[in-house]
Amino acid sequence: MTERTEICFVVDEASVDERLDRYLSDVMEASRAHVQKLIAEEAVLIKGKPAKANHRLRLGEEIAVREEPPAPLAVVPQSIALDILYEDSDIIVINKARGMVVHPAAGNPDGTLVNALLHHCRDLSGINGVLRPGIVHRLDKDTSGAIVVAKNDRAHLALAVQIQKKTAGRIYWAIVHGVMKEDEGRIETLIGRDPNERKRMAVVKKNGKPAVTHFRVLERFKDMTLVCCRLETGRTHQIRVHLAHLGYPVVGDTVYAKRKHRFSIQGQALHAKELHLIHPSTGKNMQFFAPLPADMAAILKSLGSLVLQAEKEKVERGFIDGQVD
Repeated sequence: MTERTEICFVVDEASVDERLDRYLSDVMEASRAHVQKLIAEEAVLIKGKPAKANHRLRLGEEIAVREEPPAPLAVVPQSIALDILYEDSDIIVINKARGMVVHPAAGNPDGTLVNALLHHCRDLSGINGVLRPGIVHRLDKDTSGAIVVAKNDRAHLALAVQIQKKTAGRIYWAIVHGVMKEDEGRIETLIGRDPNERKRMAVVKKNGKPAVTHFRVLERFKDMTLVCCRLETGRTHQIRVHLAHLGYPVVGDTVYAKRKHRFSIQGQALHAKELHLIHPSTGKNMQFFAPLPADMAAILKSLGSLVLQAEKEKVERGFIDGQVD
């Protein structure tokens, strides 16, 4: 019989009173069925005793999960075209295509950005293990745009600190349904698993994590708005959830937007247009601009967008510098 390994979790304030099975499904990124199977096998312990699925969590509680180690996986390099914005011996910056998964996971064993990167450069940071080499931050599958990948552990650690301290970040462009009234604003809520549909995230009143998004309108149209967003926190699906919460869901978002649209786009019209960071070796401030994907550009053209690129970038300059607050 395979020896099980034990992993431990400590309940934080945001998770108090949440059901045990839901909590573990979230933090382990596992299905409820898998978690409930572990509980049924008495492989989930609280205070050394088998726990029940409906146990309500208490602050500071320690949860031990004894799980069989997964079968070893290998990530195969694949020849997949990449839109490279910048590359040197420490980092590589990619304009990720919409529809591309960042790293292998259940249901997406290959065809990912990591598979493509291993074929292209083969020298990625090993901090995140064999399945996520070099990955410092992520983008949703159906969000396009700028993403930086570390080529060595030193660069990886330096970039991780920058993201934590918010000296590195991204500016996103989104085309949303509806005409936003406010020119700019700050959205601050808790975001957690949707209690009615666990595959979705939602703005919640409890059992969520603090989430802050800044936004600024770039251009208004008859029934839509072009908006740029800056994240203060990095919760799952944060921009999509926050904009939908305000009543302005992202065009093409099949999870959070129930509105139909007239455009030819697969996935949401959300693009990480700019990435700024401090180079881990030189200390130089660097900014990278990822061109809009053709379908988003076509939408803006069909809407009759008249805002000049230079004017948009001028707005973004102040946005990055924190003038939105």
